[in-house]
Amino acid sequence: MPKQGMEPIRRTALVEATIHEIGARGTLDVTVSQIAKRAGMSSALAHHYFGSKEQIFAAAMRHILTLYGAEVRGALAMAKSPRQRIEAVVRASFAPAQFRPETVAAWLNFYVQAQKSPAARRLLHVYQTRLRSNLLFAFRQLAGPQALTLTRGMAAMIDGLYIRQALRAEPLDPDAAIDVLLAYLDTSLGQKAKT
Repeated sequence: MPKQGMEPIRRTALVEATIHEIGARGTLDVTVSQIAKRAGMSSALAHHYFGSKEQIFAAAMRHILTLYGAEVRGALAMAKSPRQRIEAVVRASFAPAQFRPETVAAWLNFYVQAQKSPAARRLLHVYQTRLRSNLLFAFRQLAGPQALTLTRGMAAMIDGLYIRQALRAEPLDPDAAIDVLLAYLDTSLGQKAKT
C-alpha cells in the first residue's frame, strides 16, 4: 500500500530528475528508467505517476515555466518605470535558478520537443506570449511605433543567449548575459532608456 502524501514528493523528485538527466546528457534521448533511477525509484512508479516520457517532459517544462513566471512576477512587482519593467524581465530570464546548465539544456530540448509534441508546443506558446506581452507593454511606453520591433529583438536575444549557452558556443554567466541585453536596450532606446 502506498504511503499517504508521497505522490507530490515523488512527482517533484521525478520532475527534478528529468531536468538534471536532460542537462547531464544534453538531449531528450533519455529513458524513463534513467530518470527514475536518478530520482531513486522504479520506472514502473514513474510511469504510474506520469504515464509516458512525453508527459514527464511536459511536467518538467511546466515546472521550469512556473519558476520562471514567479521570478518575472516578483521582479515586475518592484519595477517603477517602463525601463525597469524591461530590465525586470531580463533579470528574471537570467536569474541563477533559470540559467543553471541543466535548466538551459532543458529549455533547448523543450524547443526541439515543441516541433513534434502538441503539448510542448502549447507550453512554448504560453511562454512566448507572456514574454512578448511583458516586453511590449513597456516598450510601447518608451518607443511608440518601434515597440513591436524592439520586443521581437529582445525576445530573440533572450532565446538566442539560451541557445548559445546550451550549445556552449560562448558560455556566459548570468550577469554577462544581462549586460548584453541591457546594452541592447540602452543602444536601441538611446536617452529614453535611462528613464
